[in-house]
Amino acid sequence: MKISKHSVYTFLMLVVVAGAYRAIPGRPWGFAPQFAMAIFSGAVIKDKKWAFAFPLLSLLISDVFYQLLYINGLFEIPGFYSGMISNYILFGSMTIIGFFTNEQKVSSLAKSSVAAPTAFFLLSNLSVWMGGGGYHRPKTFAGLTQVYIDGLPFYLNSIVATVVFGALLFGANQLIKKYTLAPVR
Repeated sequence: MKISKHSVYTFLMLVVVAGAYRAIPGRPWGFAPQFAMAIFSGAVIKDKKWAFAFPLLSLLISDVFYQLLYINGLFEIPGFYSGMISNYILFGSMTIIGFFTNEQKVSSLAKSSVAAPTAFFLLSNLSVWMGGGGYHRPKTFAGLTQVYIDGLPFYLNSIVATVVFGALLFGANQLIKKYTLAPVR
């Protein structure tokens, strides 16, 4: 597969965003670029296997970094955890939302920026409640409701982060296209 200059820039942009995100000390929980990266990859990267690979790779790099911090006593939460595989599957599936996103329309980007965190919030919290995350609530409607209430701060931050990082990714992509694909004068 021949990789275009634009694809290389796209990949580097994803890696830089993931690295910059992890370097921010004391960031709010749920405020992460990964949903925006999944939407961006699904919308922009034509080769579907790479569309899934780039955001999942960013998540893996982040988890490795967290694990190293945890092992060295610098962070209280490990990067590798039970339920990790189902979390990756759920997260990877958010890339599909990008397949239906028109990168040229702000309204499409806005809808996707709400849809991905919402779908993930609903599915991941349901999975946690069912026993997939080491976080135990009663298997009742009240227990399920409490899991969703507990997750609201993460959810709200994830929507804001998806809008912010999505604007950065899609905006930068448009600039890169404009200046790398423009005819030389």
